[in-house]
Amino acid sequence: MDKKGKETHILLIRLSAMGDVAMTVPVIRALTDQYPEIQLTVLTKKLFAPIFDGLENVQVKEADVKNRHKGLMGLWRLYKELKPLKFDAVADLHNVLRSRILKKYFALERVRFAQIDKGRKEKKALTRPKNKVFEQLKSTHQRYADVFADLGFTVDLSTAKPLERVQLSEKVLELVQQDTKKWVGIAPFAAHEGKMYPLESTKEVIQALNDTDKYKILLFGGGASEVEVLEKLADSYENVVCMAGKLNLSEELLLISNLDVMLSMDSGNAHMAANYGIPVVTLWGVTHPYAGFYPFGQPMENALLADREEYPLIPTSVYGNKVPQSYENAMNTIKPEEVLEKLMGVLEAAIKS
Repeated sequence: MDKKGKETHILLIRLSAMGDVAMTVPVIRALTDQYPEIQLTVLTKKLFAPIFDGLENVQVKEADVKNRHKGLMGLWRLYKELKPLKFDAVADLHNVLRSRILKKYFALERVRFAQIDKGRKEKKALTRPKNKVFEQLKSTHQRYADVFADLGFTVDLSTAKPLERVQLSEKVLELVQQDTKKWVGIAPFAAHEGKMYPLESTKEVIQALNDTDKYKILLFGGGASEVEVLEKLADSYENVVCMAGKLNLSEELLLISNLDVMLSMDSGNAHMAANYGIPVVTLWGVTHPYAGFYPFGQPMENALLADREEYPLIPTSVYGNKVPQSYENAMNTIKPEEVLEKLMGVLEAAIKS
């Protein structure tokens, strides 16, 4: 699709999950920098709209898949809402039933439609217990970029710049109580237990960081049960503050953009921090970076992995939802001392630079 000198309007579809939506950001940044004539409309859930703040030539359109846009009739309603925006092409970075139905609707207007190849075959080979093909797969970021290449816009991801740090609001400053300490974000939860570091080990890491009196430890999470756990944790240490349940996503991203380091599981918080160029240390249980979900632009040495000699079936699944018998303790092979050493190394490197 060559429309040099003329504005091109592209619809980008990515409805969920938060981490997958966040992973579109480096691709969008590179795309819009390389092709300033492109106007992008992102179709996603309303909750995720703040993820795209700070991106030029990008607007967000809400997909209300639980109510207004539910089912065939709802998707037809959504298509009718999208049609007046006059898209030249659609980049489907989700490729699920909903987006495939939208494809049929857009075909009525002969709008060019490209869809992500999720690499299901190679992911199955990577995660199966027998005859496992253990090799690095294409990153999700590159799979997203390939969709735009199919539309005629080759994206060089090496040019992707991080989002700019956002100025802290009075509300966030009041909660965190700014001082001279370095800010360490810790997001100990993930969608599945197979991806979560044991709470007792997390406490050891927090205790050691707290005792140095050099760091302010900010805890991230969501949902009532997570907030309860994190509040209890924060109450036990002088330098720990629970941010969970106190900020909306916009405010949370603002805070993340000002961290010195983020410690995260294989989860959305890792990707959101990486989008701002924040150093991210990731902990991996029954999933593995080879599946293509490694945070953008982060050095591979910042990933601490469960021991595959002891747990050779890793990765057991792409998303961490399959935990074979006896694999519940895979993450125990990542010692708190290792996590601490890695975090301290990243923080000291930041001071030197």
